[in-house]
Amino acid sequence: MKPNSMSFKLTKLIVPPLRGWASVVLAVGMTANAQTFNHYATTEQQPWHTAQRVTLAKKAPQQEAKAHILAVADTTQGHVFRAWGTCFNELDLDALELLTPEQQEDVMRRLFAPDGDLRFTRGRLTMNANDYSRAWYSCDTVAGDFALKHFNIEHDRQNVIRLIRKAQKYQPALTFWLSPWSPPAWMKINQDYPVLSSRYNRQPKEKDYLLYDDGGQPDPNEMQFQGERKGLFPRRLATQNYFIQDPRYLQAYANMFCRFIDLYAQENIPIDMVMYQNEAYSYTPYPGCAWTAEGTIRFNRDYLAPMLRGRHPEVKLYLGTFNTNRQDYVQRIVEGLKGHVEGLGFQWEGRENLDYMRQHHPDLHLVSSESECGNGSMDWAAGEHTFYLLSDYVGRGCDEYYIWNFILCDQGQSAWGWKQNALVRVNSADRTFSYRPEFYAVKHFSHFVAPGSRVLAYASREQTEGTPIVVFRRPDGKRVVVTSNQTDQPRTVSIQLAGKYLTTQMQPHSFHTLVEK
Repeated sequence: MKPNSMSFKLTKLIVPPLRGWASVVLAVGMTANAQTFNHYATTEQQPWHTAQRVTLAKKAPQQEAKAHILAVADTTQGHVFRAWGTCFNELDLDALELLTPEQQEDVMRRLFAPDGDLRFTRGRLTMNANDYSRAWYSCDTVAGDFALKHFNIEHDRQNVIRLIRKAQKYQPALTFWLSPWSPPAWMKINQDYPVLSSRYNRQPKEKDYLLYDDGGQPDPNEMQFQGERKGLFPRRLATQNYFIQDPRYLQAYANMFCRFIDLYAQENIPIDMVMYQNEAYSYTPYPGCAWTAEGTIRFNRDYLAPMLRGRHPEVKLYLGTFNTNRQDYVQRIVEGLKGHVEGLGFQWEGRENLDYMRQHHPDLHLVSSESECGNGSMDWAAGEHTFYLLSDYVGRGCDEYYIWNFILCDQGQSAWGWKQNALVRVNSADRTFSYRPEFYAVKHFSHFVAPGSRVLAYASREQTEGTPIVVFRRPDGKRVVVTSNQTDQPRTVSIQLAGKYLTTQMQPHSFHTLVEK
């Protein structure tokens, strides 16, 4: 078994039958005083309903076969979870504004209000355009403007900042973090926003050779977000930094981060964390920037970290977002920036590095920087996948989790032709909207698991053959169990709490949260 992200010890687990059901038994060493847990459940046909309360029992459920228990000791040492959040993008604003004012209020209240459904307290921002912007733009389009005389956020004031205002109405204490998708085009060797050419951009195909020094052509299908990408990602790493490695450019770019933080502060939008680049290992037809390990270390160590320390000591520097599973490569970068960063951001294949990083860098915070985007289906399968990601990132040590788009039109198509998912879907034809299964997957976690909750135990979907389980203790001392049955058969979960058993039955393909009264 791989090392767990928390300090308690895990022992053997199998999935035995229980009176025609499959059973998972999780033993958690903690004091069990309360006798009853409220039970909330979601199926595709019946989202978020109150199920039968569950009472602790003195005996384990009767079993027809020997049960092996996943035992968890020293439960006070699990990591503390800090925040649920989402990203703020232009296409989200466009979808939201198709709705009536009353409908817009309903959506934003349910996502951001402290007494709403999802209770988000954090937001992720981009500097310059990202792949869910309407088109290319940057905060400084004047080539050679190293003094940043023309740097501004006027585009943001007309767009993303308006979306933020709608969220701040319900959660005035929202805080934010920042990562760019692409620097201004004039700061890149290809002089354009994307990394690679496609029919959705104007970059000449001849410039694609800049990515690799072996003359090989990039695979146009490698970046398709359809299902799980297998093996190494990317198969070949960029051999050249797309950001110009001239000290004038590097210094000006570090200054841009600080200027952006200043201007957003003037808008009452506090930024307290920075990552230098979104997905440096995605070689994109939309805004992106490839970096080598050497370039990553150089920019963060010699430019961005010193600027933040000098001008914004309140802003934490995190390293990411890592979307590559090349563990030795990630380790080399993290070691090269030891003492300069406070945490690491992971998404996509980067999740495969979590156990190693938790074990070898226990002093660094781990963040799930972006939930996977899906393919525009916004269906139950997408909800189950997001539930799995929520369980796995948080269970394996991440103390913040961020959704990508929270509202999109139709099949969520971007300006670059890709279809992606959201928590809320707007039908552009009749301007109606619906809360999708991913909305309820998130709600089963964020509605009851407040920032400051401690992660006490985790059993993965792989360990339980389809039933991920996460156990939390909230700041008020109440315990919360979040689980899901992602199989075609009914399942039973039984959790041992200091000699007593919390046992619940679950329909096929269902989400569940049990909250101590």
